[in-house]
Amino acid sequence: MATAGDGPWLDDAAGRLVRPFTVSNGRTRPSVALDLLSQVMATGATPLGYLGPEHAQALDLCRAPVSVAEVAAHLKLPAVVTKVLLSDLVDCGALTTKPPEFHHNPTDRSLLEAVLDGLRRQL
Repeated sequence: MATAGDGPWLDDAAGRLVRPFTVSNGRTRPSVALDLLSQVMATGATPLGYLGPEHAQALDLCRAPVSVAEVAAHLKLPAVVTKVLLSDLVDCGALTTKPPEFHHNPTDRSLLEAVLDGLRRQL
């Protein structure tokens, strides 16, 4: 029996009734390069053609900028499947994406020294 709000895809005893890769029609490679930290946001354009319910759920989550990882967590789908769904939405103009912005070089010596100093003060 499906739980309220979960829709017909989930069952209390059996779990997910549809395999995640069925959602992406078996595709495992997105057409757009997306990182887990990439930000996606709805453009307001109406997607042309049929999109599945997961596409609609993903698009609904992207009203404000959100990371690919967050969308995957909310949809309860593997990241690779979520990337395929999001790339479909980018391809049809319903989403825009931008790579994650890093303000600091993670191997910047001054940043690493500041972290080390902070850790030493904690001990």
